[in-house]
Amino acid sequence: MAGEQKSKAKTEQVKGKVKEVAGRAVGNERLEAEGRAEQAKGDARQTKEKAKDVFKH
Repeated sequence: MAGEQKSKAKTEQVKGKVKEVAGRAVGNERLEAEGRAEQAKGDARQTKEKAKDVFKH
């Protein structure tokens, strides 16, 4: 389960980065903001999973 959540976090981060770059490239501020938000969501998920690992050991 933890591995699945970690990969989901990484996927969100990558998708967010792609959206942010694409939004910046075409001048779409909304898409750029969505990308940053998705990256933040992935970062939060990753932090949560790392914290679980610390307390698990």
